[in-house]
Amino acid sequence: GFLALFPEEANNCITAESLCVADPACNDTYRILENCSKNNLLSLGREARNRCLEAETVIKKYNFQGCKCHRRTRKQEEQCLHIYWSVHSTLPQGDFRFEASPYEDVSNEELSKSKYNKLATLVSGSDFAGDNPSACLHISHVCQLDHKCARLRTSYVSTCTAARPCDQRKCHRGLRHFFERVSMDFTKRLLFCPCQDEFCGERRRNTIVSECSFQSSTPPNCLHLLELCLKDNVCKSRLADFQEHCRPSGTSSDGCPQSNRAACLEAYMGMIGTSMTPNYISNSSVDVSLWCSCENSGNQKEDCDQILSSFASNKCLRSAIQSQMNLDQVNSEYREELQLTPSIDIQGDGTSTVLTAKMVWV
Repeated sequence: GFLALFPEEANNCITAESLCVADPACNDTYRILENCSKNNLLSLGREARNRCLEAETVIKKYNFQGCKCHRRTRKQEEQCLHIYWSVHSTLPQGDFRFEASPYEDVSNEELSKSKYNKLATLVSGSDFAGDNPSACLHISHVCQLDHKCARLRTSYVSTCTAARPCDQRKCHRGLRHFFERVSMDFTKRLLFCPCQDEFCGERRRNTIVSECSFQSSTPPNCLHLLELCLKDNVCKSRLADFQEHCRPSGTSSDGCPQSNRAACLEAYMGMIGTSMTPNYISNSSVDVSLWCSCENSGNQKEDCDQILSSFASNKCLRSAIQSQMNLDQVNSEYREELQLTPSIDIQGDGTSTVLTAKMVWV
């Protein structure tokens, strides 16, 4: 059980629930919130809505105050996130501006995948210099040399290419399984290896089998992707984590909260394998985006643009990716560009992609 695995995690939501169900008053309040989480708060009557709000206030007096969840622990993660969102059930449905991440800080989490640390040590730092044309090929070969890494990668690639049209849900599940089982220190190098030509860029872009996991024949509206994400506790939690750690900051030199580019990069990686899976926009660029458009968004155009630009026009995220690729020696043009950020709208018919950019102040 969880308590045996993490006895020190008194602030974990699974531990908090175990303590709560043993207390009749806490348990009654918790069950009210579980029912509230199954409904759109705005659709409830006044009395029911007030009951939910009161229950959320009361529950904070118990062990749920500040409770968090561990990343990538599969069933335990889903169980923990169900609890977390139950006690935070009064967030208006459709609201995507989260106040905090439900996850523990990465620095506080146990390294449960230490067996894969040997993969990272096989990768020499010199192999990731920005002028090395074979870095991406090298890191891919390192994975192939390890039986489990090769098996897990072959598994998701096979799933994502098994049928036409592909089963994107199964593909996403396979991707999440790979990133859950292989150490992040290694997968960072796999996803963000530096490239000097489009052939290398194509290999890098297809790391996540982009034709299935990322793009479709016609980009959907970004609001539709958000709607799917908010219905899934894992996706919603990863999005909240991304917002907390990649929210652009005007007070740090790299544009990241507390200058923590590593946390932003890891939060970005957490979005891969969800309905809001991001990827490189082309084989010749290190810019990333969602595969969606804001056309025909009506009076929600501003919200849609905000969702898209949080990936496509995020100076903290761009800085984090470039740092991982050892591209910190950016030219003066990019430093000036930090003051102006492109908002990219992806349009396409499956055979071509058009990138429409506009400049917005940040």
